[in-house]
Amino acid sequence: MNLRDRLRGLLVKLYARRVEGHLDHAQAPKHIGVIMDGNRRWAKAAGSTPAQGHQAGAEKIEEFLGWCTETDVEVVTLWLLSTDNFDRPQDELVPLLSIIENVVRTLAADGRWRVHHVGATDILPAGMQTVLKEAEEATADRDGILVNVAIGYGGRQEIADAVRSMLLDAADKGSSLEQVADDVTIDLIGRHLYTSAQPDPELVIRTSGEQRLSGFMLWQTAHSEYYFCDVFWPAFRKVDFLRAMRDYAARHRRFGG
Repeated sequence: MNLRDRLRGLLVKLYARRVEGHLDHAQAPKHIGVIMDGNRRWAKAAGSTPAQGHQAGAEKIEEFLGWCTETDVEVVTLWLLSTDNFDRPQDELVPLLSIIENVVRTLAADGRWRVHHVGATDILPAGMQTVLKEAEEATADRDGILVNVAIGYGGRQEIADAVRSMLLDAADKGSSLEQVADDVTIDLIGRHLYTSAQPDPELVIRTSGEQRLSGFMLWQTAHSEYYFCDVFWPAFRKVDFLRAMRDYAARHRRFGG
Protein backbone atom coordinates (compact mmCIF):
# COMPACT_ATOMS: atom_id res chain seq x y z
CA MET A 1 0.00 0.00 0.00
CA ASN A 2 1.44 3.36 -1.02
CA LEU A 3 1.47 6.53 1.03
CA ARG A 4 -1.56 8.00 -0.76
CA ASP A 5 -3.67 4.92 0.00
CA ARG A 6 -2.56 4.92 3.65
CA LEU A 7 -3.49 8.58 4.02
CA ARG A 8 -6.84 7.99 2.35
CA GLY A 9 -7.54 5.08 4.69
CA LEU A 10 -6.64 7.17 7.72
CA LEU A 11 -8.91 10.01 6.62
CA VAL A 12 -11.80 7.61 6.09
CA LYS A 13 -11.33 6.18 9.59
CA LEU A 14 -11.25 9.65 11.12
CA TYR A 15 -14.38 10.63 9.20
CA ALA A 16 -16.14 7.43 10.31
CA ARG A 17 -15.34 8.20 13.94
CA ARG A 18 -16.75 11.67 13.53
CA VAL A 19 -19.99 10.38 12.00
CA GLU A 20 -20.27 7.67 14.67
CA GLY A 21 -19.76 10.21 17.42
CA HIS A 22 -22.81 12.15 16.26
CA LEU A 23 -25.14 9.15 15.94
CA ASP A 24 -28.02 8.88 18.38
CA HIS A 25 -28.48 5.17 19.10
CA ALA A 26 -32.02 5.88 20.25
CA GLN A 27 -32.87 6.74 16.64
CA ALA A 28 -31.22 3.67 15.16
CA PRO A 29 -33.46 1.23 13.26
CA LYS A 30 -34.22 -1.97 15.14
CA HIS A 31 -34.50 -4.04 11.97
CA ILE A 32 -32.26 -3.59 8.92
CA GLY A 33 -32.69 -5.43 5.66
CA VAL A 34 -29.71 -5.74 3.34
CA ILE A 35 -29.72 -6.42 -0.40
CA MET A 36 -26.08 -7.42 -0.75
CA ASP A 37 -25.56 -6.61 -4.42
CA GLY A 38 -22.46 -6.34 -6.57
CA ASN A 39 -20.34 -9.40 -5.74
CA ARG A 40 -19.85 -10.39 -9.37
CA ARG A 41 -19.17 -6.86 -10.57
CA TRP A 42 -16.65 -6.37 -7.76
CA ALA A 43 -14.93 -9.58 -8.85
CA LYS A 44 -14.87 -8.54 -12.51
CA ALA A 45 -13.34 -5.17 -11.62
CA ALA A 46 -10.71 -6.95 -9.52
CA GLY A 47 -9.93 -9.51 -12.23
CA SER A 48 -11.34 -12.30 -10.07
CA THR A 49 -13.90 -15.07 -10.65
CA PRO A 50 -17.59 -14.83 -9.62
CA ALA A 51 -16.94 -17.41 -6.89
CA GLN A 52 -14.18 -15.21 -5.45
CA GLY A 53 -16.58 -12.28 -5.52
CA HIS A 54 -19.23 -14.26 -3.64
CA GLN A 55 -16.62 -15.38 -1.12
CA ALA A 56 -15.50 -11.79 -0.56
CA GLY A 57 -19.13 -10.82 -0.02
CA ALA A 58 -19.58 -13.65 2.47
CA GLU A 59 -16.56 -12.47 4.44
CA LYS A 60 -18.13 -9.01 4.80
CA ILE A 61 -21.17 -10.32 6.69
CA GLU A 62 -19.71 -10.83 10.16
CA GLU A 63 -18.04 -7.42 9.99
CA PHE A 64 -21.38 -5.85 9.06
CA LEU A 65 -23.17 -7.62 11.93
CA GLY A 66 -20.52 -6.32 14.29
CA TRP A 67 -21.33 -2.76 13.23
CA CYS A 68 -25.02 -3.46 13.79
CA THR A 69 -24.28 -4.70 17.31
CA GLU A 70 -22.44 -1.47 18.09
CA THR A 71 -25.50 0.57 17.11
CA ASP A 72 -28.12 -1.50 18.99
CA VAL A 73 -29.78 -3.06 15.93
CA GLU A 74 -31.87 -6.07 16.97
CA VAL A 75 -32.81 -7.80 13.70
CA VAL A 76 -30.91 -8.03 10.40
CA THR A 77 -32.24 -9.68 7.25
CA LEU A 78 -29.53 -10.67 4.78
CA TRP A 79 -30.65 -11.52 1.25
CA LEU A 80 -28.19 -14.24 0.31
CA LEU A 81 -29.98 -16.06 -2.50
CA SER A 82 -33.16 -15.21 -4.40
CA THR A 83 -35.51 -17.63 -6.11
CA ASP A 84 -34.35 -16.11 -9.42
CA ASN A 85 -30.72 -16.97 -8.63
CA PHE A 86 -31.47 -20.64 -9.26
CA ASP A 87 -31.51 -19.79 -12.98
CA ARG A 88 -27.78 -19.03 -12.92
CA PRO A 89 -25.34 -21.41 -14.65
CA GLN A 90 -24.45 -24.45 -12.56
CA ASP A 91 -20.75 -23.59 -12.60
CA GLU A 92 -21.63 -20.43 -10.65
CA LEU A 93 -24.60 -21.69 -8.64
CA VAL A 94 -22.93 -24.76 -7.13
CA PRO A 95 -19.99 -22.88 -5.53
CA LEU A 96 -22.37 -20.10 -4.47
CA LEU A 97 -24.55 -22.62 -2.59
CA SER A 98 -21.44 -23.99 -0.88
CA ILE A 99 -20.35 -20.48 0.14
CA ILE A 100 -23.80 -19.75 1.56
CA GLU A 101 -23.80 -22.98 3.56
CA ASN A 102 -20.46 -21.95 5.06
CA VAL A 103 -21.89 -18.51 5.89
CA VAL A 104 -24.72 -20.13 7.85
CA ARG A 105 -22.33 -22.46 9.67
CA THR A 106 -20.03 -19.55 10.53
CA LEU A 107 -22.89 -17.45 11.90
CA ALA A 108 -24.09 -20.35 14.02
CA ALA A 109 -20.58 -21.08 15.34
CA ASP A 110 -19.84 -17.43 16.15
CA GLY A 111 -21.83 -17.53 19.38
CA ARG A 112 -23.34 -14.05 19.09
CA TRP A 113 -26.22 -14.43 16.65
CA ARG A 114 -29.56 -16.20 16.41
CA VAL A 115 -30.07 -17.61 12.93
CA HIS A 116 -33.47 -17.86 11.26
CA HIS A 117 -34.15 -18.94 7.69
CA VAL A 118 -36.60 -16.95 5.57
CA GLY A 119 -37.39 -18.41 2.19
CA ALA A 120 -38.92 -21.39 0.42
CA THR A 121 -37.26 -24.36 2.10
CA ASP A 122 -38.55 -26.97 -0.34
CA ILE A 123 -36.61 -25.56 -3.31
CA LEU A 124 -33.27 -25.82 -1.50
CA PRO A 125 -30.92 -28.82 -1.75
CA ALA A 126 -31.30 -31.33 1.08
CA GLY A 127 -27.85 -30.49 2.45
CA MET A 128 -28.72 -26.81 2.66
CA GLN A 129 -31.97 -27.60 4.45
CA THR A 130 -30.05 -29.62 7.04
CA VAL A 131 -27.50 -26.84 7.60
CA LEU A 132 -30.28 -24.28 8.13
CA LYS A 133 -32.21 -26.50 10.53
CA GLU A 134 -29.10 -27.23 12.59
CA ALA A 135 -28.15 -23.54 12.70
CA GLU A 136 -31.60 -22.49 13.90
CA GLU A 137 -31.68 -25.16 16.60
CA ALA A 138 -28.13 -24.42 17.80
CA THR A 139 -28.71 -20.66 18.12
CA ALA A 140 -32.34 -20.53 19.31
CA ASP A 141 -31.51 -19.58 22.90
CA ARG A 142 -28.99 -16.82 22.19
CA ASP A 143 -29.62 -13.17 23.09
CA GLY A 144 -27.76 -11.47 20.24
CA ILE A 145 -29.02 -10.07 16.96
CA LEU A 146 -31.63 -12.16 15.18
CA VAL A 147 -30.12 -12.79 11.75
CA ASN A 148 -32.64 -13.71 9.07
CA VAL A 149 -30.81 -15.50 6.28
CA ALA A 150 -32.95 -15.02 3.18
CA ILE A 151 -32.07 -18.05 1.06
CA GLY A 152 -34.32 -19.19 -1.77
CA TYR A 153 -36.26 -16.02 -1.06
CA GLY A 154 -38.65 -14.10 -3.28
CA GLY A 155 -41.15 -11.50 -2.12
CA ARG A 156 -44.00 -12.78 -4.28
CA GLN A 157 -43.23 -16.35 -3.26
CA GLU A 158 -43.39 -15.36 0.41
CA ILE A 159 -46.86 -13.81 0.00
CA ALA A 160 -48.08 -16.84 -1.95
CA ASP A 161 -46.72 -19.15 0.76
CA ALA A 162 -48.36 -17.02 3.46
CA VAL A 163 -51.76 -17.23 1.78
CA ARG A 164 -51.34 -20.98 1.26
CA SER A 165 -50.40 -21.44 4.93
CA MET A 166 -53.39 -19.35 6.01
CA LEU A 167 -55.80 -21.42 3.89
CA LEU A 168 -54.38 -24.73 5.08
CA ASP A 169 -54.64 -23.56 8.69
CA ALA A 170 -58.28 -22.62 8.14
CA ALA A 171 -58.97 -25.97 6.47
CA ASP A 172 -57.50 -27.79 9.48
CA LYS A 173 -59.96 -25.91 11.66
CA GLY A 174 -62.87 -26.88 9.43
CA SER A 175 -63.59 -23.32 8.29
CA SER A 176 -65.69 -22.76 5.19
CA LEU A 177 -64.45 -20.69 2.27
CA GLU A 178 -66.89 -17.95 3.26
CA GLN A 179 -65.53 -17.93 6.82
CA VAL A 180 -61.97 -17.70 5.53
CA ALA A 181 -62.89 -14.74 3.32
CA ASP A 182 -64.59 -12.99 6.23
CA ASP A 183 -61.59 -13.54 8.51
CA VAL A 184 -58.85 -12.32 6.15
CA THR A 185 -57.02 -9.28 7.52
CA ILE A 186 -53.62 -7.71 7.03
CA ASP A 187 -52.57 -8.95 10.47
CA LEU A 188 -53.73 -12.51 9.70
CA ILE A 189 -51.65 -12.69 6.52
CA GLY A 190 -48.72 -11.13 8.39
CA ARG A 191 -48.81 -13.93 10.94
CA HIS A 192 -48.13 -16.44 8.15
CA LEU A 193 -45.12 -14.65 6.63
CA TYR A 194 -41.59 -16.03 7.01
CA THR A 195 -40.93 -13.18 9.48
CA SER A 196 -44.02 -13.74 11.60
CA ALA A 197 -43.84 -11.99 15.01
CA GLN A 198 -40.83 -9.91 13.94
CA PRO A 199 -40.83 -6.12 13.55
CA ASP A 200 -40.86 -4.90 9.96
CA PRO A 201 -37.54 -3.51 8.68
CA GLU A 202 -37.28 0.22 9.22
CA LEU A 203 -34.24 0.55 6.96
CA VAL A 204 -33.26 -1.37 3.84
CA ILE A 205 -29.75 -0.94 2.43
CA ARG A 206 -28.94 -1.89 -1.14
CA THR A 207 -25.37 -1.78 -2.38
CA SER A 208 -23.87 -1.53 -5.90
CA GLY A 209 -25.79 1.54 -7.07
CA GLU A 210 -28.91 -0.33 -8.20
CA GLN A 211 -32.12 1.43 -7.15
CA ARG A 212 -34.85 -1.17 -7.18
CA LEU A 213 -36.47 -3.58 -4.73
CA SER A 214 -36.13 -6.78 -6.81
CA GLY A 215 -38.94 -8.29 -4.73
CA PHE A 216 -37.23 -7.94 -1.35
CA MET A 217 -39.71 -8.21 1.55
CA LEU A 218 -42.54 -6.69 -0.48
CA TRP A 219 -45.07 -6.99 2.34
CA GLN A 220 -42.85 -5.92 5.23
CA THR A 221 -41.26 -2.88 3.57
CA ALA A 222 -44.47 -0.92 2.96
CA HIS A 223 -43.17 1.85 5.24
CA SER A 224 -39.43 1.13 5.21
CA GLU A 225 -36.79 3.71 4.41
CA TYR A 226 -34.38 2.77 1.62
CA TYR A 227 -30.71 3.69 1.35
CA PHE A 228 -28.98 3.04 -1.96
CA CYS A 229 -25.19 2.90 -1.81
CA ASP A 230 -22.91 3.02 -4.89
CA VAL A 231 -20.22 0.67 -3.57
CA PHE A 232 -20.26 -3.07 -4.29
CA TRP A 233 -21.07 -5.25 -1.28
CA PRO A 234 -17.54 -6.69 -0.77
CA ALA A 235 -16.20 -3.11 -0.63
CA PHE A 236 -18.88 -1.86 1.80
CA ARG A 237 -17.13 -0.07 4.68
CA LYS A 238 -18.09 0.97 8.17
CA VAL A 239 -18.23 4.58 6.99
CA ASP A 240 -20.82 3.55 4.37
CA PHE A 241 -22.85 1.85 7.08
CA LEU A 242 -22.64 4.89 9.34
CA ARG A 243 -23.75 7.17 6.50
CA ALA A 244 -26.79 4.97 6.01
CA MET A 245 -27.59 5.17 9.71
CA ARG A 246 -27.12 8.95 9.73
CA ASP A 247 -29.31 9.34 6.68
CA TYR A 248 -32.03 7.22 8.29
CA ALA A 249 -31.92 9.22 11.54
CA ALA A 250 -32.34 12.47 9.59
CA ARG A 251 -35.52 11.35 7.83
CA HIS A 252 -39.00 12.16 9.05
CA ARG A 253 -40.97 8.94 8.86
CA ARG A 254 -44.63 9.65 8.10
CA PHE A 255 -45.93 6.09 7.55
CA GLY A 256 -48.20 7.31 4.80
CA GLY A 257 -49.64 10.12 6.90
